[in-house]
Amino acid sequence: MIEKIYSVTEFNKMLKKNIEDNPIFNNFFLKGELSSISYYKSGHLYFNLKDKDAQIKCAAFNYKFKKIPEDLKEGDEVKIFCDAGVYENRGELQILVRHIEKKNKIGALFLALEKLKKDLESEGYFLLKHKKKLPIYPKNIGIVTAYTGAALQDIIKTIRKRDERINIYIYPAKVQGIGAKEEIVEGIRTLNRIEELDFIIAGRGGGSIEDLWCFNEKEVALEFFHSKKPIISAVGHESDNLLSDLTADVRAATPTQAVELSVPERKILVKDLEERKKRTIRVINAIINNSKKELAKLKESYYLKNFPKEINRLSQEIVNREKNLHEQVIKIIKLKENFLQVRTERIIGLNPMKILSNGYSITTLKEHSIKDIRELKLGDLIETKLKIGKIRSIIKEVIKDA
Repeated sequence: MIEKIYSVTEFNKMLKKNIEDNPIFNNFFLKGELSSISYYKSGHLYFNLKDKDAQIKCAAFNYKFKKIPEDLKEGDEVKIFCDAGVYENRGELQILVRHIEKKNKIGALFLALEKLKKDLESEGYFLLKHKKKLPIYPKNIGIVTAYTGAALQDIIKTIRKRDERINIYIYPAKVQGIGAKEEIVEGIRTLNRIEELDFIIAGRGGGSIEDLWCFNEKEVALEFFHSKKPIISAVGHESDNLLSDLTADVRAATPTQAVELSVPERKILVKDLEERKKRTIRVINAIINNSKKELAKLKESYYLKNFPKEINRLSQEIVNREKNLHEQVIKIIKLKENFLQVRTERIIGLNPMKILSNGYSITTLKEHSIKDIRELKLGDLIETKLKIGKIRSIIKEVIKDA
C-alpha cells in the first residue's frame, strides 16, 4: 500500500473542495436553537445552531443585505437556508447562512402579507394617481406614534430645528404588540378631524419585523390610504416596504427623514428670499437707470425741444383749416340760397293767381276748370274768377272757333 502524506494546507483544500462541490451540502435547511450570537460592525453575524445533542458553527456574511433580522437572541428557534463550507485556514466546518426564519411565526406572516399585497395592488391601492401632495409650507403637523418613543423626540427636534413656528399635534399610540393597529387607526382618524392640520406623520423607530408588523396590518394600511390629509409612513427600516409605505402618500425611511421631506428649513427660505430681494432690487435699479437714459435722450430730441413751436404751428393749422371750412360752408349756403330763389320764382310764375294779376281769368263749371268749349252746353252755370272777384254767367250761346 502506497503511503499518502498530505500537508495540512493540502488536506484542508481537499476537504473544502469535496464538501463545497458536493450538491448534498448545498441549498439545504437546518433547524435548531441559537446560541453564542455575535453581530459585528463589519456586517457579519456569527452564531452556533444547536439541538439537545449537538451544535455547529454558522456565519452570515453581510447579513443586512440578506434581510436577516437584527434582533436574534439566545434561545430563538429558527430555520435557516444555507450551504456547508470549510474555513480553510483552520480546517473548521461551518454553515454559510443565506436566510434565517424564526420558527412558526414570520414565515406564515410573510406568506399572508404577500397575498394581501397582491390583493391590494390589484384593487389599485398603490397607484400614484391616489397619492396626495404635501403642502409646500406647512404650519400644523399631526404625529401618530408612541409618546415615550425616541421617534417622537426625533420628529419634534427636527421640526423645531427646521422651523420653530410649526404647531405640532400629537396622538400617542402603541406602535407594536396587541392593540397597536387599533390605536394607530384611531390616531389617524382623530387627527383627520383637525381642520387646520396640513398633513400627518405616522410611524415609529426601527425594530424587528415583529415589532414593525402592525404597519403591515390591512386595517392600518387602508387607514393610511383613506386619510383625507396627506400622510407620511415613517417607520425606521430600510429594507422592505411595509404595507403602510405602499398605501401612504409619501414613504420615509425614518421618522427624521419624514420631517426632512416635508418641512423646508426656514433659514434657507429666509436666505432665498433675501437673494430674491437683492435680485429684484438690481432689476428695478437697472430699469430706473435705463429709463433715466431714455428720458435724457428725449429731452435732447428735436420734437421735444421744438414742442411749443410745433404746438403753435398745429394750432394755427387747425385755425386755418376751420377758417377755410367756414368759408366753404358760407359759399355752399349762398349757392343753395340762389338755387332756392330761382326755384321759388319759377314756382311763383306758375301760380294761377299770378296769371290773374296780368288780366287773365279762370272759368270753372262745378269747380272744374274749362279748357275746351265743347265741355259746355246752353244753360250751364259757369263761374269766372278774376284777380278781384267772381262772375257767374248762364250760357246763352256757344261760339266755336272758325
